[in-house]
Amino acid sequence: MKIVLKIAQRIYWLYAAILFVITMFLAFPFVVVASFFGRIRGGNMIYQICGIWDDVWSFLVGIHHENIMESPVDPDSSYIFVANHVSYVDIPVIIKAIRKQPFRVLGKSEIRKIPVFGYIYGKAVVMVDRNNPADRSKSVRTIKSVLKKKISIVIFPEGTFNESGRPLKEFYDGAFRIAIEMQTPIKPILFLDSYARMPSESFFSLNPGLSRAVFLKEFPVEGLTMADLPSLKRKVFKYMEDKLLVYKASWIKPGAEWKLR
Repeated sequence: MKIVLKIAQRIYWLYAAILFVITMFLAFPFVVVASFFGRIRGGNMIYQICGIWDDVWSFLVGIHHENIMESPVDPDSSYIFVANHVSYVDIPVIIKAIRKQPFRVLGKSEIRKIPVFGYIYGKAVVMVDRNNPADRSKSVRTIKSVLKKKISIVIFPEGTFNESGRPLKEFYDGAFRIAIEMQTPIKPILFLDSYARMPSESFFSLNPGLSRAVFLKEFPVEGLTMADLPSLKRKVFKYMEDKLLVYKASWIKPGAEWKLR
């Protein structure tokens, strides 16, 4: 029986991968045209195109998305959204979750090397090479210029996939530093089912089902200085960690120690 299920899962993965490529090529010409409208207007158009692409692909592969609004999102405000990172499908989930306001995602620069998809990715995200100080500085400047245009930013403060067995990995300072410098509130999001849909340790494990994003209360930063950064980071970490425990996130392993080091 296990062999039959494994074969069925691989067939499903191949079906989903083929659909992903086909829909990506259908979206590609529209992304190219949108890119001529500039970084702001064109970027917003590209996210709308990606949203349609995402909706079609998710429907065809049987992934149903649901937003849980513990705290509402003001479509007229800009935020620094911080989200947990446990799966390759976190990016599609972001596009499904945030639809009421323009935003950009901070993403890894190496993905730009993938043919066709890398082009779309490069036009849609603020890219950063964490191993390159000059590139990190450039990405921070880009993020600040985007925020000044009232466009929100999505950052994974863990930096890479959380494979620790804990609710969250240790957070980097970047998102919180920018929030304080730009006086832009932090808005946490939890992706509860990305790991169940496609665990980070297995690229070929995609499966259909529910995808939920939980929008938590925002953390205002008005009047905060860099001296408040450690406290802000710790509060957001603890809040997100507690909520992941409440929602019984599937990647949490019993007995793992959970603390911000």
